[in-house]
Amino acid sequence: MKIYTKTGDQGITSLLGGVRVPKSDLRIDAYGTLDELNSYVGLLRDQEVNKKRSELLKTIQDRLFTIGADLATVPGKDKVKKPDLHSEDVEVLEKEMDAMDAELPMLTAFILPGGHTAVSFCHLARTVCRRSERIVVELASQEPVADLVIQYLNRLSDFLFVLGRKMAQELEVEEVTWKPRW
Repeated sequence: MKIYTKTGDQGITSLLGGVRVPKSDLRIDAYGTLDELNSYVGLLRDQEVNKKRSELLKTIQDRLFTIGADLATVPGKDKVKKPDLHSEDVEVLEKEMDAMDAELPMLTAFILPGGHTAVSFCHLARTVCRRSERIVVELASQEPVADLVIQYLNRLSDFLFVLGRKMAQELEVEEVTWKPRW
C-alpha cells in the first residue's frame, strides 16, 4: 500500500464513513491538532526524566488516536468500527495528577514555562492540548461531539501542567513564577 493516494491533491479529504470535506474543515483541524499534540506527547515520552512514565504517556498517545478516530468519523455513522474512550481514561489522568500533586509544593503563583528543555516541551504539549480543546469545543457547537472527548482533553491539559511541575521537581530546576509589575 502506498502512503500517497493523490486523492487529496485538490484540498479535499475523506472522513471515516465516506464523506469528503475540505482539508480546511473544522473537523479536520480538530483531529489534525490532536495529531500535533500526540507528537508532543511522544517527545515528552522520549525525555529521560519520563522513563518511569513512558507507558502512561504511550497510553495517552493511544487515547489521542482514539479521539482522533472519533473526530474523523462522520457524525451519525455509528456502524464505523473505531476504538472508544471510557470515563476510566479520565479517572487515570486524575489519579496520576493527584499522586504528583501530593509530592509538589503548593501552587501560590502563576508559573512561567521554562527552566529546562524537557519542562518546556511539556508546556508546549499543554498549550497545544488547550488549543485542541478549544477547536473541539467549537466543533461541538456545530456538530455532535462526545462530551467525554472534551472532558478528556480538559483533564489532559491539567495533567500536562502538573506533569511539567513534577518534571521540574525531579530535574531539580526552580519553577519560575510570574511576578507582575504593579
